[in-house]
Formats: sequence, C-alpha cells, structure tokens
Amino acid sequence: MDIATLAGVLAFLGAMVYGITGDGEGLAVMWQPQGMVIVLAGTFGIVLLRSTLGEFATMFVGIGKTFRHQVDKPEDLIDQLVELATIARKDGMIALEGQEISNRMLSKGVSALVDGNDALYIRTALERDMLITASRHDSARGTLQAFGDTAPAMGMIGTLIGLVKLLKNLESNPGGIGDAMSVALLTTFYGALLANGLFLPWAQKLENHAKREERNSELIIEGVIFIQKGGNPRLLGDLLSSFLSPKANLKRQAEASN
Repeated sequence: MDIATLAGVLAFLGAMVYGITGDGEGLAVMWQPQGMVIVLAGTFGIVLLRSTLGEFATMFVGIGKTFRHQVDKPEDLIDQLVELATIARKDGMIALEGQEISNRMLSKGVSALVDGNDALYIRTALERDMLITASRHDSARGTLQAFGDTAPAMGMIGTLIGLVKLLKNLESNPGGIGDAMSVALLTTFYGALLANGLFLPWAQKLENHAKREERNSELIIEGVIFIQKGGNPRLLGDLLSSFLSPKANLKRQAEASN
C-alpha cells in the first residue's frame, strides 16, 4: 500500500473534522442533504454524460492503483536486468525461462527473449504495451480531472438555487431563509471540498504514477533489447543509469565500487 496516499487522505479528513468540530460544534452543522444531492448526484451525472461506462470504470481502477500498487524502483529494475543479462550471456536465452519476475512488462520482455524473437519485434510489442497502459492511465486521470472541474460548478449551481429560494422566502416564509441560505453556502463548500480535497489531487497522483511507470517501461525496453543483442552485462548498468536521478545514480555507483 502507498503510505503517502493513505496518510494524505487521513490528514485531510482530520483537518476538516477538526476545523468543523474544534469549537464544540458537531459534524451535523455542515450536513445539508439537498446541497449534497445537488453536488454529488449532479457531478456524477455530468461526468458520466461525458464518459463511456468503460472510462468511468477505469477511473476506479486508477484510484485503486494509487493505494495498493507500488511502482518498482528504477535501480532495482537495473540490477535485475543486469542479472538477467549475465544469465543469458552465460547459459543462453532459454535459461531465462525459470527466473522469477514480478514486473509485468519485464516478464513480457523476457518471454519474448526466450521465444527467440528479434529486436524489432520485441521493441514494437513492448512499446505497444506501454502506449496502451499509458492510454488507460490517461483515461482514468481525465475522468478524475472532469470530476474536479465539475464539482465546483455544481456547487455554484447549488448556491444559485439556494439564493433563489432565499429571495422567494423573504416575505412569504421568513422561517425558510435559514434552510435556503444553508443550501447556498454549503453547496459551494461541498464542491470545493470534493474538487480540491479529493478529485484533483487524485488526478495528479495518478498522473505522477503513470509517468513513473512509463519511465520504467522505457528502461525495461532498452535493457531487454540490450540482452537480445548479446551485450556485455557489465555495460548494461552504465547504459541504463540515465534513467536514475543523480542521487540514486551516485548511490548505485558507490555500492558498485564497494
């Protein structure tokens, strides 16, 4: 599980709960069923209108990834690729078949090596897989972004509804002014809360996750092609070091020299 995602959600919820209840008021003071229906149902309806059911479902898969899926560290992938290259150079490609590989892209590349495919076929197949995965991530991020863009707009619509009710009740039903005002104010609150505390941060989280996965996929492709061409394993680490951050690269060089 990604601790940063869980910690971020809990910290945000904790701050909101404390801000509402810190002076002794209960959470019920911020509960307005009409406003909640306007924002939640309206936002879901608009986003569903702009999406297909498949795109809508993909969003929930993307959200789940930010919680439970950890992206492999590039340095770990480099070490594994160097190890695989050493095995392939020593015992041949067929010896890679029994290796335990957890990364899906790397496993697919190694299977292609074992099957004896040429470099062009392997690169094409892996790059296609990378593009399809990136497309799914982009679809999920786009749907979350749409939620983040729509929720404040629905909050504003709820505010306008509340203001209209307030004005109509000024003379005929003064007792209803409080309810109308709560709809007007709380719908704006709900829209801002959902957009800035949930949908937009999650969209950014998923985008960052997708970028890290894409970088790893590029690293794997270059490493697998290097193995297919029978390159010297001792050179593979240097070749792939450009995928590391300067700090990670220096750390890896220090470990290699010891």
